Formats: sequence, structure tokens, C-alpha cells
Amino acid sequence: MAIDISIWERETFFAPQDVIIIGSGLVGLWSAFYLKKAHPKLKITIIDRGLIPTGASTRNAGFACFGSLSELVRDAQLMGTDKMLQLVEMRHKGLERIQKYFSDKIIDFELCGGYELYEENKISTRTLEENIAYLNSLLKPITDTKKTFRLADEMIAQAGFGTTKHIVKNNLEGYLHSGKLVQALLHKVQGMGVNVLNGIEISSIEYNDKNIEIKMAQFFNLSTTKLLLCTNAFTKNLIPELDIIPARGQVLLTSPIANLPFKGTFHSDEGYYYFRNLGNRVLLGGARNKAFADEATTDMQTSDFIQQELEAYLANVILPGFKNEYTIEHRWAGIMAFGAEKTPIVKQLSTNVFCAVRMSGMGVALAPVVAQQVAGLMY
Repeated sequence: MAIDISIWERETFFAPQDVIIIGSGLVGLWSAFYLKKAHPKLKITIIDRGLIPTGASTRNAGFACFGSLSELVRDAQLMGTDKMLQLVEMRHKGLERIQKYFSDKIIDFELCGGYELYEENKISTRTLEENIAYLNSLLKPITDTKKTFRLADEMIAQAGFGTTKHIVKNNLEGYLHSGKLVQALLHKVQGMGVNVLNGIEISSIEYNDKNIEIKMAQFFNLSTTKLLLCTNAFTKNLIPELDIIPARGQVLLTSPIANLPFKGTFHSDEGYYYFRNLGNRVLLGGARNKAFADEATTDMQTSDFIQQELEAYLANVILPGFKNEYTIEHRWAGIMAFGAEKTPIVKQLSTNVFCAVRMSGMGVALAPVVAQQVAGLMY
């Protein structure tokens, strides 16, 4: 039931806006930032149904990466080399912009290196070396380095990674604290005058030539001249025809482990498994490829099957020499958005309605670039 509001609220928090952004995650916040940066006088409100962003922005693994070697090779096969390189360039630029606007200390950013594990019998040494040389030549104009990827097999004995035969290193990747990044962005846009309303459940959206009316269950309507949808996987609820498939990403976190022998961000199996050292704890996510159909959901609960797959990978590959030296302390899930291809959807949907969605699991890196694109499209 709607409640009455005061004249003060009507003329401030709920006043007519130039732009309303639905979704207070990374893309929504970066979009507000770039809109305000280019047009300081715009009246902008971000609304979100959650108390905090509850899709993937604060529920990911905290990776600052632009794609593992096997993932990029696979993407080139599926999407074509040009589209794969366009995506890598967007992700790489996005990571640079994060470092430009936020200090390492504020967001716990560390360029600790990215690694990919290849188990025995997955790929021949010759093919792996050919893939490294091929990708390095393609990525040089983007990363400005001759060797984005290199073999780092010397790490295997040190880290003790089970049946791992090869490790490929990328010096240009690292990790950050996803929650601190979202908080820092939120503080930045609020300091620019952006209004942020959480806990807002939208009952309907009505479009006309001049204004867009957003009807809320709790309050009276909000009106805006332009509307931007940044709800990633959940945009399907508002615009059913968009090519968006939700994808649940599950994560677990161990208890602290004495003498944990590795540091950095790690991938394997074309990026479907990923892990890192978080304060001498192993943060591990993925295994979605073990149950694609079941994980194409917006259900935020973890599943026993995927969690068991993660625990098996943890015991057999990551920590084979640490039996009974850790427990699982936390488990959670976030919701990503995929589609027929990995390229984000940045487009004008109608006269005054726009969207920036489908980050394909790379929202941390893509959000700054995608946001600037949609801001330019709107004004």
C-alpha cells in the first residue's frame, strides 16, 4: 500500500528527473558518473529494489581481469577474432579507468598477476605455445606489451596444484574488493549530486511522448525524461525480448590456511573455474559448466551439486596437500547475464529508453567503458 509523502520529499527525493537509472550496480553507478561528468546539471536518480546491489556487482570473486588464454581462444572461435579483440580492449580499458579514478588502497586493488591452470591431457605443449604466440601478437596493440601471456610452469611445484601440467601467466591482471569498489563509486556519484533510492519495487512503467512514469508499490510515481536500464540479468523482467540468459555464479570461501603457497588470480577450464588467495583463504567460484541448464536462473541460493563440484576441485586441484587443514566458512551466489554472444547490449530501446546490460561475467572490467558508451548515446 502506497504511503503519503511530504511536500519536502516530493520536491527533493521524488522530484521529476532528467534521468532515472534502474539498477545500482557497477554499470548503473558508472553510468551516473559519466552522465554527471559530461552534464553536471542533469537531475539523476538511481533506483534499486535491493538494499544494496544484489545481482553480481557485490557478489563476484573480485577479479580484475580481461580473459584467460583458453577463454579468448574459445571466444575467437565462437565470435570471430575481431569481436573477441573488441571485448578484450573494452575490458582492458575498463581496468585502466578503475585505477585512474580510485586508489589501490581504497578498493584493495593489487596487480598480482593472472594465471591459468592446464591439467594433464587437456592440451599439448606445442599447441599451448602456439596459442600464446598467436594471442600475444593480436593483443600487443591493446596491452602495449609483446608478451601478455607466458608459460610459468615453475609455479607448479611451488603451489602444488594437483594434476596441473602447465600454468600460463598474465602480468596485467589482479584483484580488488568488489564491495569497496561499489561503495567508492556510490560515494563518488552521491558527491556529484546523484540521488540513490534503494528498496524500490517497481510495479509498472508507463511511457508517453514527454515523460516516463515509474509506478512504485511503496510510494507515488516517479517521473523522468529519460530512462536507463542497468539491471543486467534481471532486465529480462522489464524487456522480455532482449537476448539475455541469467547465469548463477556460485562461490565458496575457506577458513584461513597457514602457509598458503600461492597469490594471484587463477582460472582453468576456459574460465569456468576461478580462484584467488583472499587473506590466506581460498576464494573459489565457478563449475557452472557442470550444470548449464540448472544454473540459468535468477535464484540467489547456492546448490548442493555445484558446491560439491567446487569442493572436489578445491581438494583435488588447489589444495591436494592440505587435507583437514581448512573448513568452508562462506558460500554465496551472484547472477550474471549471458546471451547468444558475449558483447554487451548497449542500445536505445525506444525514444527515451536505453539499456546497458549483459556483461557476460565481466562486469567489473566492462562497466566503466559500457557506461561511457551509453551516456554518450543518451546525450
